[in-house]
Amino acid sequence: MAGNSNLHMSRAGKTDEFYTQLSTIEEELRHYRGYFKGKTVFCNCDDPYESNFFKYFALNFNALGLKKLITTCYATSPIVYSQLSLYGEEEILSVKSEGQKPYKIEITEVKDENGSCNVDLSDVEYLLKNDCNALTLLEGDGDFRSPECMALLDEADIVVTNPPFSLMKEYIPLVAESGKKFLVLGNMNHITFKEIFHYFKNNKMWLGYNAGHFWFKVPDYYEEKKTDYKMDENGQKWRRLGNICWFTNMDIDIRHQPLDLYKHYSPEKYPTYDTYDAIHIEYYNEIPCDTDKIMGVPITYLAYHCDEQFEILGKFDGGTASNDLDLAKPIINGKAKYKRIAIKRRNFKLED
Repeated sequence: MAGNSNLHMSRAGKTDEFYTQLSTIEEELRHYRGYFKGKTVFCNCDDPYESNFFKYFALNFNALGLKKLITTCYATSPIVYSQLSLYGEEEILSVKSEGQKPYKIEITEVKDENGSCNVDLSDVEYLLKNDCNALTLLEGDGDFRSPECMALLDEADIVVTNPPFSLMKEYIPLVAESGKKFLVLGNMNHITFKEIFHYFKNNKMWLGYNAGHFWFKVPDYYEEKKTDYKMDENGQKWRRLGNICWFTNMDIDIRHQPLDLYKHYSPEKYPTYDTYDAIHIEYYNEIPCDTDKIMGVPITYLAYHCDEQFEILGKFDGGTASNDLDLAKPIINGKAKYKRIAIKRRNFKLED
């Protein structure tokens, strides 16, 4: 998959530090603003020194009507203490001499301290430097699975973050089973993981509004690449990742908009898999309007899925016997196809 070598590196444990642009966050979050009034938001994979999730919610704290904003930082973040000095220099050196320490930041109000008539970053920095309760060190490592972070998750109403892609098999079930609302960045291929797919199948999680190839800021130690890589005028490195998407359980209008279907079925155009009685659909916009057959559609179809229109039955991946949702390996005339989602039309009527 073009642009995704970073994800393979993440699985190998070499790199997993991708910092989301503020514009990427703003473009998605504008669709959910009504969810946040009076709520506690938890960003449980975010160093506030670098996280634009923290920046977004801090700057929009009053506009969203938040009750509280909580962020936690993992101990091994490469940019801990590198941007905003919340301690004096001696205290910073003392903390660093003991090794990087994870911490949490809790904000319950953001005031216009500099009299600019609107909240800006200087107001947030003033708050963090002068409110002794805003920043506290954690006893553990700051991992989202740690007891401290799990307790903060219990306190929260909504989780919004960019989790480590290499830990999505653990992260998504944790947040999905927490009973909290969530909006997190991921990759389309994460959908087919055994630990994640059943949430889509059971209509407990769906995709947000935006998907595609997004640019992420990365630390200096990332090696240069010939493609999907750039360095800006300040020497900052950037990587572009493909098939990035948002996972959420917050209801949004787009998931109730059925696809307009106009293609017509024929056995010649829509071949049946060798391994399963289902027809192969090459692109989501080629779904036929006049059949009730089971269909294998590309993973990207889920960006347009309407549960009132189609039922998700399972997936065509490797045909794993131990996974009852993995129906079969998608093979046509002996040739394997890329993994597919199995769907079937609900309440099908030929006159549709």
